[in-house]
Formats: sequence, C-alpha cells, structure tokens
Amino acid sequence: MTSVDRQQAFSGTKDAAPALRIDVEQLERYLNAQIERFAGPLTVRQFKGGQSNPTYLLETPARSYVLRRKPPGKLLPSAHAVDREYRVISALHAQDFPVAEPLVYCAEESVAGTPFYVMDFVDGRVFWEPQMPGSNPAERAAVYDSMNATIAHLHGLDPAKIGLGDFGKGENYVARQVDRWSKQYRASETEKIDAMERLIDWLPKHIPPNASVRLVHGDYRLDNLIVARDQPKIVAVLDWELSTLGDPLADFSYHLMAWHMPHSESAAGTATLVGHDMRALGIPPMADYVDAYVARTGLDPRPHLPVYLAYNFFRIAAILQGIIGRVRDGTATSEFAPAKAEMIRPLADKAWEFALRA
Repeated sequence: MTSVDRQQAFSGTKDAAPALRIDVEQLERYLNAQIERFAGPLTVRQFKGGQSNPTYLLETPARSYVLRRKPPGKLLPSAHAVDREYRVISALHAQDFPVAEPLVYCAEESVAGTPFYVMDFVDGRVFWEPQMPGSNPAERAAVYDSMNATIAHLHGLDPAKIGLGDFGKGENYVARQVDRWSKQYRASETEKIDAMERLIDWLPKHIPPNASVRLVHGDYRLDNLIVARDQPKIVAVLDWELSTLGDPLADFSYHLMAWHMPHSESAAGTATLVGHDMRALGIPPMADYVDAYVARTGLDPRPHLPVYLAYNFFRIAAILQGIIGRVRDGTATSEFAPAKAEMIRPLADKAWEFALRA
C-alpha cells in the first residue's frame, strides 16, 4: 500500500459528503439570530481531519467559525455527545485554558440535521505527524514542552471549582472505561482478534489504584492541538468528545502511545515516533517527558505505566473498531476510515505486549 502524507491528507477542508451536507441557508438564518454581529453570506466546508464528530469551517466576510455536529444515523450508546463538548469548553474558556471560544449550542435537529455547536475559529498550525516535519529541533522541543505543560494545567484544575463537579462519575475511571470499550468493541466487532479477547479478560484484573479525580480530555495528542503560527505555544486544545472526570494518569499516558505506535502506511490516524532519531529532532525521550509531567503535577504514572499503556492501546483499538462498525453501517465520516481496520490487530498486539511487561 502506498504511504500517505498525513499532513497533506488531513489538513484543510473538502466538500462535505452527501450524507453530511448542511442546509447552508437555514444555518445562516439560525446563526444570524444567535451570534452577535454575525453577518453572511456564509460558506460551509468540512474539515478533512478527524473521524468522529463531523467538523466544518464556517466562513463569512468578517469572521470564521467552526461547527461540530453529531453524525447522522445509528450511533453507539453515549457516543458523540456534542452537548458535553460544549459544556466543557465553556467551563475551560472561562478559566483562560486554551480552547476556542464557544458561541452557541443547538439541540434542535431541524437546523443542521443533528445537534451541533459553533465556536470561534482559532488560527494556527496543526501537526498531524508527531515528528513535526518542516520544524527545527528547538521548536519541536518547545512545542513538546508546551504540550506537556498544557495537559499538566488541565490536570491541575479542580473540577468542582470550575462548575464540572458532576461532569462524570470520576472514581474507578479505568475500570469503567475498560468495561465501556469492551462493550462498544463487541457492538462493532467484525472479526475475532485473539489479543483483544485476552485483554478483555486481563485488564479488569489489573486496574491501577485510583488516582485523584481530575478533568480528563480522553484524546489528548499533538494533532488535537493548535500551535501558534509565530511561537511554539499551544493556543487551543481540540476534540473534547471523550472528556469526563477520571484518572489523570490514564489520560496523560494516552499520548505516550506515540513513542510506541505501530507504523501504518495508510494514514489510519495513528501517527508514530517509532523509527525516528528523536535526539536529532529535538523531541524528548518518553522517560524525560514523563518526568516533566511528574515535576509539574506531582502525579506519577511510572509505577503502573505498562498497565496504563496496555489499557490505552486496547482503548484505541476498540475506538477504531467502532469506526469500522460505522463504515459497516454507512455513517463513517472520513475516506480513511476503512483503512483503520488494518490497524486494530497491531494495536491489540501492542497492548498485549505491554500487558506482559506489567
């Protein structure tokens, strides 16, 4: 299979697929009534990147916006909760945490076909490859440090003090996540994968001790961050669909998978640092990156890191299987979704590899 340039494949916008098109005139009338100083004419295009909630660039002569909507069709239980996304970015924006300014949430399906919300467009750079092609060692080091500092900032917030004390169950997060993704994997299963079967049995028996409950992002990684154009600083964290209250160590260790991710030639959405000379690139070794998080937060994933990585590789495999289920059901939102099927088995194998190290 031909290798795909993820930066080119996922950057920019495209015409929305027929099943995901929005009635632009109707949306324009709604936004004109809801957003202060909104003025058309409005153009709507879908962002190329992303797999879960379809995301659109809204452009007017004076200002640009971003719309995220629930996908149409049959969906897995509790998935695609755009109302929760809107709530969490509203709370975080009020704390000067780097998120886009939320503008309006619409639960009515009559406007765009499904519930949606609109936020400000944040200009900047999105690096779809963790080695940051085209950058330089000093900038890479600074961006990775900013990425580390940003998630440390998130995990330092007291959910109750920012109005999110009831945003999730909190306790026993990893156990509940293993149960959730096991069930969603079963609901979307298309073939038997031995490593997934072993993990579904093994993980509930090896849950790490409960950490302090914090707000967790659920999908924190470099390509869900916007980096300023003029400096190596995170200016917005994107894609809060999986956010809840839970274990910050499980949340932090999720983006450590980049240091171990199996390689994919098909732009399957799972970029990797494996095979790159990180010292030459200016990217810190994983151990140093973890140490920096521990120094910033006082939270320490190191005693149980193999279990956290086994859990996270299992979780991403189950999430990708959910996308395959949506391909089967005709509701996938990306042309690259079918290619994700080939990544599920390597991810499950990697998860089991970490389980054996625990």
